[in-house]
Amino acid sequence: MQSRSRRSVLATLAAGGGVGAAGCLGGGNSVSVLAAGSLAVVLDEHLGQQFEEETGLAVRGEYYGTNAVMRMVEDDRKYPDVVVSADAGLLRDRLYDTHSVWDVSFASNAIGVAYAPDTRFGERLNAGDPWYEVAREADSGNFAISDPDLDPLGYRAIHAFRLAEREHGLDGFAETVTEAAYREPEEPQLLAGVETGNRAAAVVYRNMAADHGLPFHSFPDAYNFSNPEYADRYAEVSYTTDDGYTATGAPIVYNATVLESADSPDAGREFVRFLANADKALRENGFETEEFPRTHGEAPIEVSSE
Repeated sequence: MQSRSRRSVLATLAAGGGVGAAGCLGGGNSVSVLAAGSLAVVLDEHLGQQFEEETGLAVRGEYYGTNAVMRMVEDDRKYPDVVVSADAGLLRDRLYDTHSVWDVSFASNAIGVAYAPDTRFGERLNAGDPWYEVAREADSGNFAISDPDLDPLGYRAIHAFRLAEREHGLDGFAETVTEAAYREPEEPQLLAGVETGNRAAAVVYRNMAADHGLPFHSFPDAYNFSNPEYADRYAEVSYTTDDGYTATGAPIVYNATVLESADSPDAGREFVRFLANADKALRENGFETEEFPRTHGEAPIEVSSE
């Protein structure tokens, strides 16, 4: 399905969702959401409260690395109404045909380094030293990434290391930094070590640094996965997870779908409509929404009709 204008998508998302009328959403009083860990703060502390105020529906959210989210759904360990992914391609590859046949993309992001300014790592960044030199010379375990087998943020960090090695002529850089990095299995906890002083820095999305009040050193567009004009360059690198999924570098796109097994599908579609319309709040919390929302796949009539 071709992408359509923001006005068209928002109008059609609203058409069948019963906007603002909780009684029209199947009689339930909540919507269950299984989402990427990088969305935990913005959903729990901002968008979830706003959604409940507008609809009377509470958001019951759980947050993990997106690859872990997909495994939970595929293995029937979790039964959410809505799944929200930090990698649009991953959701489509893993859930289409078996659990859903459509999604709505609603935001993008950028990756870089969040750091504690009072560490040697932070002092060097603030002094203008190239991040890759600082990272390469950091003590083992002092620089963290998310687990790439569980989370797109983790394999995007490795993608970035490989592209940075090419971009800056850094022989052996990607392997050295990847092997020395601490791998955090719980994405929402990635910055906890930086905040407590156990680690100096971590590769994160821009919004995560803002969530935790930490300085953020963005990678260049050539490997921060924010700029669609660099899509071909991003695609030059890949990572294969321990369950055999090969993730190829691509611009960051967040998307959401309602599972065919949802207990509250109407409430789920209302929540997806809400995400598509939450551009102001998302931007205020570090996301990019200029090119969104976009529908993909065999969207239901209330999502795709003109």
